[in-house]
Amino acid sequence: MTPKEYNETVDTWADGVYRFIHKSLKSDDDARDIVQNAFEILWKNHENVQFDKAKSYLFSTAYHNMIDHIRKHKRMDYVEEIDEAAKGGTAEVQVDVKEAIEKALQKLPDVQKNCVLLRDYEGYSYEEIGEMLHLSESQVKVYIFRARQSLKEYLISIHHLI
Repeated sequence: MTPKEYNETVDTWADGVYRFIHKSLKSDDDARDIVQNAFEILWKNHENVQFDKAKSYLFSTAYHNMIDHIRKHKRMDYVEEIDEAAKGGTAEVQVDVKEAIEKALQKLPDVQKNCVLLRDYEGYSYEEIGEMLHLSESQVKVYIFRARQSLKEYLISIHHLI
């Protein structure tokens, strides 16, 4: 990939990669760091990456950086959850649909959540998602099906609480 093609990749895919990572992490700063790191890695390897594969390479790199970030911070989050539970927090029902969907997404396994975000939020094909996440097209379809079933069950369950 030439420097000009790299710049075109940045212009074309920066927003999409950021949205994908941000939906998973919910942190502007962390999402920006991960996306910046993905573009840095792409730049370091730009001579070895074909331009037509840049999008897949970029999303895969960002995805793997995000997984590393989640693993690194998972322990800290677990400690915070224990602290919150110890305070005796209330289980208020959230009527806001957007918040309910966001909460439901966070309950999904990472691979299901990422497949759904790439398909339903970003509009990528099953084949493109498979390339980005290193899955077969049929695996992507199964993960999306299972994720949608889980989302449906969760949203139905909170609807009955209202």
